[in-house]
Amino acid sequence: MTTEHVRDLAATAVVFGFFASSWFGWAQEAPPRRWRGLLAVGSVASILTAVAGGWLTWRHWHDGTAFDETTSRAFGVVVGIEFGTAALGSLLLVLRARRDLIPVWIAFVVGVHLFPVAALIGYPIIYVVAALITVAALAAFPIARARKLTVSAVVGAPVGLVLLAAALFSVIAAAVTGS
Repeated sequence: MTTEHVRDLAATAVVFGFFASSWFGWAQEAPPRRWRGLLAVGSVASILTAVAGGWLTWRHWHDGTAFDETTSRAFGVVVGIEFGTAALGSLLLVLRARRDLIPVWIAFVVGVHLFPVAALIGYPIIYVVAALITVAALAAFPIARARKLTVSAVVGAPVGLVLLAAALFSVIAAAVTGS
């Protein structure tokens, strides 16, 4: 379930760790009181994982990577489409007075964009992350509504958890593979 390049494993831990902390942070907008401590722990663990991934990325910077000129260009296009789609959808939600759905929209776009990213860098676990984030986005609104919770908490907590788990997996795989 890993990519062949240690540097890519470590860099994935950086990216997923950073964004996991962001999602845990977004979930802290108005969560149930009992979630607050766990969300804070998730944020801190995510940052620590990103830092560990950063250190391993630095150590293996001159090792191989899936990113060549073609892959880098395709990755840039995928990320550009992701940002544009996320921004356009968010703007439309603001104009429709549905700001509460922005985290769901962003999570959905992130989940979907990870499918081509997984293919580009040859890291199969990213397919699992993509599927789980997409499902979390699709389930968040009905769950939040049924349980009278904020949508940001219902989508942010599981997306943060999925990204943290993948970041931890990636940093451990990089440490084991790179030693």
